[in-house]
Amino acid sequence: MTSVIGSADVAIGVDADEDEASRIGEYLASHGGPFFELQRRLGVLREDALLAGRRAAIFVALAWGVPLVLSLVAGRAFGPSAMHPFLLDFGAWARFFIAIGLFVLAEQQVEYGLQGKLGQLVRAPILAPASFEAAAKAVVRALRLRDSGAAEIVCLGLAIAGTLARLDILMTSDTSTWAVQVADDSARLTLAGWWSVICSAPLFYFLLFRGLWRYIVWATLLWRIAQLELRLVATHPDGKGGLAFLAEYPNAYSMFVFGMSAGMAITVVRHVFEANISSVTFGYIITGWLAIVFAFFAFPLLAFSKPLSELKEKSAEVLGAQATRYHRAAERSLIGRNLAADDVAEAAVPAVPDPSAQFAASRKLSIFLMSRSAIAPLAGAALIPFAIAGATRLPYKEVFALVKKLLVL
Repeated sequence: MTSVIGSADVAIGVDADEDEASRIGEYLASHGGPFFELQRRLGVLREDALLAGRRAAIFVALAWGVPLVLSLVAGRAFGPSAMHPFLLDFGAWARFFIAIGLFVLAEQQVEYGLQGKLGQLVRAPILAPASFEAAAKAVVRALRLRDSGAAEIVCLGLAIAGTLARLDILMTSDTSTWAVQVADDSARLTLAGWWSVICSAPLFYFLLFRGLWRYIVWATLLWRIAQLELRLVATHPDGKGGLAFLAEYPNAYSMFVFGMSAGMAITVVRHVFEANISSVTFGYIITGWLAIVFAFFAFPLLAFSKPLSELKEKSAEVLGAQATRYHRAAERSLIGRNLAADDVAEAAVPAVPDPSAQFAASRKLSIFLMSRSAIAPLAGAALIPFAIAGATRLPYKEVFALVKKLLVL
């Protein structure tokens, strides 16, 4: 009877561990929240399918296509660059076409990439079974933050603030464009301009800030997981204790970073380049932007530097001691005694396996998860929009030479 009860308890414990493990892998970065629910009710996505391509086309049509049609009707879509027609406005292309489209497409890429990373923590398993419950609670907390209505209200507020700043720029313009008509020292918005203020710009800023918020939720989740008991091994062939797969997570954000960089690059072109900056100054700008992007995505991975550093220190201590015992025994076997501090009693110590290979591997353990190969797509996504924008104002050979140097570094 006791054995039956014991077996039942073990079975219940196993089922509980499996349930917690499944909850850890259920983190869907692009699901949940009021905006997701609104799209689901409108039928533009489903609970089991984000339909990112279709939604990207819809959002781009709303943000970029409608102003195009309104500009065509008003005769402001084509024309010489001095007239600032819609189709020659790189800002509209960058924010309302490229960025909005990529922000939506990135949802599928991000969700798939991040979900796989959490699942591997359990499958490897990197998480110790004793940490499953705490990890599951961390995921549940992250899901609550992801679904937060208050957070999306803040994102909407920031989007409105960004739109008002754009409106102020439009209303203080001294030349007519597709978005504003200037006459008698006063400016008034065109129909296309009104649409960009009411729909296009708010949508761009909202998707941007919503994506950033959800990234912060993911980053916070990684920090919490890094505090748990992890089954790391210093001699793992990936050189990162078994965590190298986590270092690849920034690649999931390459589309999002490209869209964000497109919006930033056009701002640089419009405002910074008015000062006729040199290619050297432009190099400082894009280097600074690349550093910001890397720091932003490397920050969550720094949480794992502490357990990796502790593992490396302990491994060096234990394996170093084992190596000393092994090689002193080998020295005695070869020449009959130890050349330094020879002790006859030491010969009675049991033989130990040769730890030289493990010791050498542990010394190569990196305590930083970021690697060049893992962040190459992120670097390209951050720099290419700036290269294209910079080539419109500076010699393209100099611009692409700068970008190439940064990519190589």
